[in-house]
Amino acid sequence: MKSSLNPRLSIEKAIQQIEVFRSKSKEIDGIEVSASYVFLLVSVSEQNLLLIKGNKVIDKYPISTALNGVGNKENSGKTPLGIHRIAEKIGADAPLGTVFKARVSTHETTPILLTNEEYSSIDAITTRVLWLDGLETGKNKGYSEDGQTLIDSYQRYIYIHGTDEEWRLGKPVSHGCIRMSNHAITKLYDKVWVNTLVVIIE
Repeated sequence: MKSSLNPRLSIEKAIQQIEVFRSKSKEIDGIEVSASYVFLLVSVSEQNLLLIKGNKVIDKYPISTALNGVGNKENSGKTPLGIHRIAEKIGADAPLGTVFKARVSTHETTPILLTNEEYSSIDAITTRVLWLDGLETGKNKGYSEDGQTLIDSYQRYIYIHGTDEEWRLGKPVSHGCIRMSNHAITKLYDKVWVNTLVVIIE
């Protein structure tokens, strides 16, 4: 049975992780983190995303991370861990269910599936896209230590996005991205901005 994490401990751990990283890297320079700052905390084990402000949970959303688990390698189909930032926000004002291909709106909508065992024929990226950029070199940015393997979240096209298979939320079923319901990603989209930090933990 999956144990429920203490949100307070998870938040404190995420803030500590950010502050330790800040002390070691210039990648986070210019990105404010303070008691009143907003950031996102993604828990793979809990399959949820928390919107944090002032060390408090403002919103909580069910999500889906990767079916293949956590990992950082290109073509692994896994969700990367660690500290990220929102690099680009895509899809403002798009109608619910709008399909995106290669981050571009097709100006077409697809039905949102809510019934168990009802599968999409296109497994679409829908409604809004938040493109993530890893900030930790050697973990979710750049290449592996031997220089042979791409482990870069941005170049792996890791997004937070809407899905047309909403009934599958709460289970790890994605190809590496973080899926949300269409109403939820629309709500979240308006509460974050470019450079909002996203911490992904197991």
